[in-house]
Amino acid sequence: MSVLSDSRSSIGDQVAPARTDVLLIEDDPADALLVEAMVEDGAAGIRLHWARSLGEAIDRLREQSPDCVLLDLNLPDADGLEALARLRTASDAAIVVLTGVDERLIGAAAMAAGAQDYLLKGHVEPDLLGRAVRYAIQRKQFERTSAALQASQLRAQENARLERGLLPTPLLRADSAVAVVPRYRPGRAHALLGGDFYDVLEDADGLVHAVIGDVSGHGPDAAAAGVALRLAWRTLTLSGITGARQLELMEEVLLAERSDRRTFATATTLTLHPADHTARVLRAGHPGALSRSATGWDWVEIPGGPALGFLPGRANWPETTVDLPVDGGLALFTDGLFEGCVDARRNRLGEQGLLDLARTIRAAGPETFVDELIDRVEALAAVSGGLDDDVALLYLYWKAGR
Repeated sequence: MSVLSDSRSSIGDQVAPARTDVLLIEDDPADALLVEAMVEDGAAGIRLHWARSLGEAIDRLREQSPDCVLLDLNLPDADGLEALARLRTASDAAIVVLTGVDERLIGAAAMAAGAQDYLLKGHVEPDLLGRAVRYAIQRKQFERTSAALQASQLRAQENARLERGLLPTPLLRADSAVAVVPRYRPGRAHALLGGDFYDVLEDADGLVHAVIGDVSGHGPDAAAAGVALRLAWRTLTLSGITGARQLELMEEVLLAERSDRRTFATATTLTLHPADHTARVLRAGHPGALSRSATGWDWVEIPGGPALGFLPGRANWPETTVDLPVDGGLALFTDGLFEGCVDARRNRLGEQGLLDLARTIRAAGPETFVDELIDRVEALAAVSGGLDDDVALLYLYWKAGR
């Protein structure tokens, strides 16, 4: 049976197995046979398939995508650039258009509209056909790579904007009695930021306010909710609203911003009072803290209430005063710092393990201590592939002589 009588057949089935699949969309059997002959004569490495109309080609493209499409611009069911536009919607394959000698301008317009090349009917040699197909495929691959790179750059820019929203620069006066060391490390599986956030600012009375929190989940929704909560916290603090009322309003923001009713957020807020060296702390489902004094490190389990979003409108968050001596400091963090697996049996570091680790560090200064603590946690997690979750940490301490 002639291949020209079967629109689903391959032209040149007798040709040796090919590495490049090319779909010819051509309604004229004579022109189709000419292309077949050129493939047989010298366009090595091409396996040619034939469709008589654009509709037939689109049906075929739903099942299998070729490496390249040879497209006649004069078809019974589409004409000119309309055929190209419809084909590009249906397939991401490289496209070489076939035009008549008097259609050079249409060929150039087709390239401007997304085709990779064009050939003039009657002026094509076998070598030229093979070269045009190879170059068209290479150009298409370059376009895909460029598009992927641009998309990656855009995602990086979006991540940077989210990071600036989640992880701001602390607003402390130059003569502040408090110093802060903030840190953030992404988990292994998260190309995007998660919902970990923190903020620190000093008010006109010299009180230093801080928050650290973690929105459940990862990706843009969690990050956006984290940004909204941090901005709400800063706005409320600058407006003089702190304590339990602040958490109530932050919960209202979460309820309005979350995309899933199961989304919740843990948070710890505190206010450092330099006059009496105390910290007033409220905890909403967030982990405890590490407290440093002259005798070393201890775990502080501060009384608290449920996470934001768990019991909307019904939660109670008590305020607790924690003594923080002149030589003391307080490390607040998200649960990614101690919930990671630390051995092949999937045992987790845990709160006690984190405390034990902190007690073994003999760092000279606060920043060195914080970096070494996180580095050691990451090293322990390396045996199981790295940190499972993002880590945010705030270390606040009194400046020397204050």
